[in-house]
Amino acid sequence: MRTIVHRHLGKVVAGAAIAVAGTAVMVGVTLPGSAGADDSGGRGAGEQAQQAAGQSQAQGQGAVQPGVVEQAPSQGDKGKGRDPLTDDETERVEDLALDRQLLRAAEDVEGDKGPQRITVDLAEPEVSELDDPGAPRRAEVSFYDYKEDSLVTRTVNLDTGKVEATDTQHGVQPPLSRDETVEGARLLIADPLGAGLKADYKDATGKALTTPDQLMLNSMVFRASPGGSAALADCGEHRCLRLFVKVKNGPWIDSRDLVVDLSARKVVRIG
Repeated sequence: MRTIVHRHLGKVVAGAAIAVAGTAVMVGVTLPGSAGADDSGGRGAGEQAQQAAGQSQAQGQGAVQPGVVEQAPSQGDKGKGRDPLTDDETERVEDLALDRQLLRAAEDVEGDKGPQRITVDLAEPEVSELDDPGAPRRAEVSFYDYKEDSLVTRTVNLDTGKVEATDTQHGVQPPLSRDETVEGARLLIADPLGAGLKADYKDATGKALTTPDQLMLNSMVFRASPGGSAALADCGEHRCLRLFVKVKNGPWIDSRDLVVDLSARKVVRIG
């Protein structure tokens, strides 16, 4: 392959010269059935039919319809003690932690309703429960709300299915989820500052770069430093990232001079 000159904003880097620091953590309600019973009490068919007709007429005149009760998520496979969370437990606590209020009020990385899911981890036991073999299993579920730029962490008791605590923090930036990393790459590809990345990809593969699926991606949170670019001053309060990009089955492409502000949905060049 010919040498790629530095006319592009991104530079192809051979081998694994870039030290990649990133993370990718990937972080379903069932309506109950109903059963009826014969409660005729020995009444004749004609009497029952007459009563049913009267009930139908009352309903047609605005009678209150029976409510539908939302059932808690199935418990599925359960771990014990300090065992890692099972897949069923992880799915269940995500559902339990995401109540309707949070679902309506928050936004995810793409601007859709509902917060961005970050992590689900087994919670540490309380001090009074350290020597208790029957202590309840709890999980901590973290979401990032892009509408308020806040980290919301909820502690769910796996035994009772109840949310026992909610903690909301601003200016706290946990490692990025896979969905956030992919959205950062999508924003970069669509931005004029992504022209160098696309040109280097074309040089390396002979094909046009149009989607993040064509790349291997890692990322790390970017925070503004004192005296840095004014355009990046909000990073830390905003959720910002730097991407480490690799062509699939190919070289690394250096894009470290570009920062994606996921909260503002913009790309900024450092320096």
